[in-house]
Amino acid sequence: MTSSRTNEASPGSLPRPSARIKNRLVYSLARSMGTIVTYRSRNHAVPVTDVLIIGAGAAGLMCAFTAAARGRRVILIDHANKPGKKILMSGGGRCNFTNMYTEPANFLSQNPHFCKSALARYTQWDFIAMVAKHGVPYHEKKLGQLFCDNKSSDILEMLLEECRQAGVSLHMDTSVQQIDKTESGYSLQTTLGTLSCEALVIATGGLSIPTLGATGFGYQVGKQFGHTLLPTRAGLVPFTITDQLKELCTELSGTSVDCLVSCNDTSFRENILFTHRGLSGPAILQISSFWQPGDTVEINLLPDHDVPAWLSQQQAERPNSELKTLLGEIFTKKMANLIAEHWFVSKPMKQYTHAELSDIAEKLASWKVVPAGTEGYRTAEVTLGGIDTREVSSKTMESLKSPGLYFVGEVLDVSGHLGGFNFQWAWASAYAAAQYV
Repeated sequence: MTSSRTNEASPGSLPRPSARIKNRLVYSLARSMGTIVTYRSRNHAVPVTDVLIIGAGAAGLMCAFTAAARGRRVILIDHANKPGKKILMSGGGRCNFTNMYTEPANFLSQNPHFCKSALARYTQWDFIAMVAKHGVPYHEKKLGQLFCDNKSSDILEMLLEECRQAGVSLHMDTSVQQIDKTESGYSLQTTLGTLSCEALVIATGGLSIPTLGATGFGYQVGKQFGHTLLPTRAGLVPFTITDQLKELCTELSGTSVDCLVSCNDTSFRENILFTHRGLSGPAILQISSFWQPGDTVEINLLPDHDVPAWLSQQQAERPNSELKTLLGEIFTKKMANLIAEHWFVSKPMKQYTHAELSDIAEKLASWKVVPAGTEGYRTAEVTLGGIDTREVSSKTMESLKSPGLYFVGEVLDVSGHLGGFNFQWAWASAYAAAQYV
């Protein structure tokens, strides 16, 4: 067996479009150098394969080795130069790879029952067992969110090792120019030449974070074969603010505070983060998936308090204390001073009328914000919408429009809450498809 680095491969190092595929390639992340290593074996040529998967992200890798472990010949291709880029940057570089409390209620879809079957057949505990088998150390950060102790590459290395053991052929820097339906499956024109397969799996993800290679390719394939594409938009994304609140957000940039954030009958209790552009933080990212342009977002800055009662109590017990002083015992002094400056005149508590305290309570417990928009796909963690799941089997992930075509992961109209749920959907949907391809 020989090996060579391919992250700097020249066009000449790949077979010409008319060439047959003569090597089965399996990539593994080199721990010492952080580069992709190509392992070549002199097995038989594979001009035709059982399963061809497009997209070497979380869902694609999972589907590839699971199908290959069943004895299926699997080729996995991706237009990027390295696999799993989104895995590597996720969770602040530590990969929030699943959530212990995963259930169907944690997912958004116009067909909310679709995710139930896959999530039940490959659970968070199944993935955790694989992580443990590979000796990857991890911990619960909060709310069931599981992170690597060390770095995200531990998860990517695990997936690539599973691919290597199962005999998956992984080809990076491979673009698809054309897909055609044939009597026996599908034929693809690629930069590797013509590839034919019985089953074609689309695992190309959504539009989120285009700098990591995200494109609308999977949606185009779906439309080509008769699928309905539901409107897409950025989800789990920061809000931008352009009105008079922008100054407050800018002055408080970097400040984080525990809040209850609500919109369209949905609420999340987590931190918000003030930024130069507007509002971010876990609670904002969560609620952004439920927000529509023009909607009002309500923020309770004191979720642990009955605010009107607390203000009345402070007025009775500390009549000579200024309100900003009292707020400074809950928020940072800077935030308390800026809130007082922007929202009301700070004075000793005894000087406020009942009506004034009611207005202050309304502001603190139900701060109303109308975002100008979001930061868009550039920073969004997921893409809402996508391939309509009513045209896909919830058991097999197979197209109901074109037999032998499968969709897994984010390309489908299934989006999870923040906290490891989207990775669990990638694992579960990929596993479901891999049992039938």
